[in-house]
Amino acid sequence: MAFFLSTFKNKVDKKGRVSVPAPFRSAVASGNFPGIVVYRPLNLPCIEGADMSFLEQLSDRLYGDFGPFNPDQMSVATAILAGSSQLQFDPEGRVMLPNELRDFAGIDGFATFVGLGRKFQIWGAEAYEAHREEQLAMASETAPKLPPFGGGGQS
Repeated sequence: MAFFLSTFKNKVDKKGRVSVPAPFRSAVASGNFPGIVVYRPLNLPCIEGADMSFLEQLSDRLYGDFGPFNPDQMSVATAILAGSSQLQFDPEGRVMLPNELRDFAGIDGFATFVGLGRKFQIWGAEAYEAHREEQLAMASETAPKLPPFGGGGQS
């Protein structure tokens, strides 16, 4: 599975094409789809993305945890899986962000790619700065509550 780190701000052209950061393209290079998968998250005004294996694992988890006919499974599958777009890289490493997702996330002119480990987000540049400040404030309170590394949740 791909792993995404760092933050990158890239120009979006008038057609909605944006260059995916080279480290993100490298992270998905070994996968079975030559591109990224993006979708509208459930709780933030941005675009989320990952490699195909992340969405496959999400699908497996939804069916395994809820079963194929459970209404909870159906709602999350409809929101995420049905709303996903597979974006193949062009020869320059760009993708065409769907208009609907660009409008939802307020992406116009520049897009900020934010690596979050197994997935990433794409934000409008100004909106990301406000979100980042909120997250940093929350992290200073949350981080001390995390279990120690390698401790399996025990101190």
